[in-house]
Formats: sequence, structure tokens, C-alpha cells
Amino acid sequence: MSATADHAETNLAVRLGFQPDQVVQEIGYDDDVDQELREAIEEATGTELVDEDYDDVADAVVLWFREDDGDLTDALVDAIAYMEEGGQILLLTPKTGRDGYVEPSDIGEAATTAGLSQTKSINAGKDWSGTRLVTPKAAAKKR
Repeated sequence: MSATADHAETNLAVRLGFQPDQVVQEIGYDDDVDQELREAIEEATGTELVDEDYDDVADAVVLWFREDDGDLTDALVDAIAYMEEGGQILLLTPKTGRDGYVEPSDIGEAATTAGLSQTKSINAGKDWSGTRLVTPKAAAKKR
């Protein structure tokens, strides 16, 4: 991989709102996750991602979710519990045509039910789409 590609990935993490010294908790890690995106987030924050067993609050949560992972609303509510007030969730789901694809309408409905606002959707790698979700208080502060 070229230095330009590395820089582009870092820019994606920064564009997603990841900042230096943030604690980012990762939920739903498996063999299929995008390692380049994980590394870009770690580079942007300067810290390693913490796993589901982390016992303190995080500034942000990266949630890898596939259709057969259970109930998305429940997963989002659980992710909120791990997060500092005003934090963000980066929901990562497989792209259209990939195993585990989640319909955008399902994401929107689950986010709304969990009390989250969708701020942007992004291409998060070769196989993953990302949706940035924030609590309504965090969304209001951004205005």
C-alpha cells in the first residue's frame, strides 16, 4: 500500500470525527472487519481500539454489525451504554451484495428507536458501509 493510500484512510477516520486521545470501543470484531479502517482510526486517535470487555466509558464506539448478528436496535442501545455523553457510534455494515448486508431502512428504524440521529453515511472500505450515529444532544451541539 502506498503512503497516499494510508493518508486517504487516515483522512477518512478524521472526517468521521475521530480525534487524538479518544478512547474508541470496538464491538462486533470478527475476521471479516476492515483492518485498514481499524488502523486508520487507531492512527487518528493515537490509541488502540478497546474491546467489548473494556470497563469504562468510551468517547466513541465502532460497531461492526451483520444481518445475522441479532437485533440491531438492541446492539445500538448496548453501544450507547458504553459511550460518554455526546459520543458517536460508527455503525459498520456489509455493503450491498455482501454476506450480512443490512437494509438502510432497518438501520434508520433501529437508530431512531434507540434514540440516535443519523448524521452521515460513508464508504468505509471495500466491503463495508459506515453510518455515523449520534445522540440527539450531540447532534444539537454540532449545529
